[in-house]
Amino acid sequence: MATALYRLGRASFQRRRLVVALWLVALVALGGAAAAFMKPTTNDFTMPGTESQHAIDALAREFPAASGTTGTIVIAAPQGRTLQDTDAKAAVEAVVREAGSLPGAVAAVDPFKTGAVSQDGRHALVQVQFAAQDDAITDAQRAAYAHSGTAAEQAGLRVEHGGEVMHNKAEVGGTEGIGVLIALVVLVVTFGSLVAAGMTMLTALIGVGAGMAGLFALSGFVGLTSTAPILALMLGLAVGIDYSLFITSRYRQHVRDGVPPPEAAGRALGTAGSAVLFAGGTVVIALAGLALVGIPFLTVMGLAAAGTVAVAVLVAITLLPALLGFAGRRVLPRKAVTLEQAHRREPAGFRWARLVIRFRVPLLLAGVLGIGALALPAMDMRLALPDASTAPVGSPARAANDLITEGFGPGFTGRLALVVSTDSAASTTAAVAEVSHDLAGTPNLLAVTPPNLSQDGKTALLGVLPKTGPTDPATETLVHDVRAKVHDVAGADVAITGQTAVGIDVSTKLSHALPTYLLLVVGLSVLLLGVVFRSVLVPIKAALGFLLTVGATFGLTTLVFQQGHLAGLVGLDTPGPLVSFLPILLIGILFGLAMDYEVFLVSRMREDFVHGDTPTRATVSGMGHGARVVTAAALIMTAVFAGFILLDDPVIKSIGFALAVGVAIDAFVVRLTLVPAVMSMLGRSAWWLPRWLDRILPDVDLEGAKLRRHLDATSEDRELADVTTP
Repeated sequence: MATALYRLGRASFQRRRLVVALWLVALVALGGAAAAFMKPTTNDFTMPGTESQHAIDALAREFPAASGTTGTIVIAAPQGRTLQDTDAKAAVEAVVREAGSLPGAVAAVDPFKTGAVSQDGRHALVQVQFAAQDDAITDAQRAAYAHSGTAAEQAGLRVEHGGEVMHNKAEVGGTEGIGVLIALVVLVVTFGSLVAAGMTMLTALIGVGAGMAGLFALSGFVGLTSTAPILALMLGLAVGIDYSLFITSRYRQHVRDGVPPPEAAGRALGTAGSAVLFAGGTVVIALAGLALVGIPFLTVMGLAAAGTVAVAVLVAITLLPALLGFAGRRVLPRKAVTLEQAHRREPAGFRWARLVIRFRVPLLLAGVLGIGALALPAMDMRLALPDASTAPVGSPARAANDLITEGFGPGFTGRLALVVSTDSAASTTAAVAEVSHDLAGTPNLLAVTPPNLSQDGKTALLGVLPKTGPTDPATETLVHDVRAKVHDVAGADVAITGQTAVGIDVSTKLSHALPTYLLLVVGLSVLLLGVVFRSVLVPIKAALGFLLTVGATFGLTTLVFQQGHLAGLVGLDTPGPLVSFLPILLIGILFGLAMDYEVFLVSRMREDFVHGDTPTRATVSGMGHGARVVTAAALIMTAVFAGFILLDDPVIKSIGFALAVGVAIDAFVVRLTLVPAVMSMLGRSAWWLPRWLDRILPDVDLEGAKLRRHLDATSEDRELADVTTP
């Protein structure tokens, strides 16, 4: 692999104009495809095969008029007034007429006719039904809905707009650019060259642009959730900068050692490029493995992010060597450091490695116990789908949610739907009566609304109102109780749905899939690292370190986003359960990112050990040569992820926080501290491999041993040719 990448690096360097031209053509083509086929993202979390999804499908089939998205206009009178007052009632009726005539609206329901008025008479709910699904609602339709109700406001009433139609889609703003600026500063400090830093950042941005354009082009054929493009952007930026950093650093090292630039590009790609290809492939496999969970929206998120990472790898091993061809020696600092000065200034990584080895036992104990303590809050982790109660304060969805809670109670913000179906209208009527009777007296149940019947009378829709909010544990208990009580209604198909029910089903399916996925990821890490390092203990050590990282990340994310400790530091208004897919998503992403640093550090340790160094000297050398680059890469990745914490969307905020914390813990605690401590303790046994296993495992040549032999042979041939040439 190293030899093939070496040839690719030289070819890209020498044919740099052709490579850049091909990438420009690809960018234009992808941009055109994105403009032609891009469709809006959705907030649709479908879950085929679950009871809640079965009920949703039945509603769409039997109640087609109600299959579109809905809106809820909340109207409240000030203290001392009620909506029954003549002028207030007239204003509410005017809102109903206006809402019913909105673009895209099918109907608006008068709250006085349906009883959707609070007991104190100060609050009313106007239900608005739209014909289209949420992702098909246009910006103009949404804006018209959000600005309706002027008559009520002029009458002194408060009007807030909520419901599905007001669900905010996660969007990229300008705040995450702060992370990119920090990354650029780190690159300038690391390289000491604006040319090297700018070229590395440019390469990453081109990769992100190509990946995102391709993703949006595919959105015309595959439904994308609103979080999928942002996750892809987040990962594409982080790994794109890191991969370019690894290769550029190795290129600079070769040029500084006097290697001609074309040869330096080939050697950089043959060594650091091999690590990039392996690390990127690992991330892609881990993310694509999310498809095994069997949840469509999670599969799309994983594949979208995997595609962007794959493009970042492709850019790093083709476009970057071409750009190095234009930069040449200008990637070095203007004030060159002499060899004598370099020897006098021993890199801090060497000194840190010796310090870790000297105090390896206390550092190992402190690191493991400290990470274990950080992981403890994860024992209390709760999962759910996001709802308006945790939306940013001041947003329309949050304002409407809070006003509904004030007037009707939290249960009205997450109404459940019970669908009862039989083979005849009479049987359905009997089944509805039995269901209503069975549910009477259920704890935490506020009310069961009268049924709405389908045109043929065979399907009934009942509203189930809990006393508590959608993400309250008591509401989850209510869903389980309802399912248990209506499960045995003879001759009827009874299913409950709604946001809480869907969230429970998502969390249940993910909980069942999580152990299998974790085993797959850990097993994959042991297998791949065993092939790369030809060792038994090194892969096991890496997998255990990864588990420590995951535990601490879950614990800190639970501590901040669920329990609310230090929530103000991340701009979180209201703590709540973590989004259901966060744990399994983090495992897939952090696994791949953790392998980046493991490969970059340990590959140099193995390289030096194989060439005759003692285990301790090899460990010090691997840390000394790799610590600076790994530190820079970790700071960059942490900064990029942390930039997304500044977004208002709590889901993206929690993902950005978890990834930033996970990368920082894995890089600085696990890889730069625990790894050298453990490697020095293992000594030669770290590289033990049974002979029978050595014969089976393929030789991927990540350290470039075959490449060095190839270069030595080529050099000898050239010298022989020089001698024999007359």
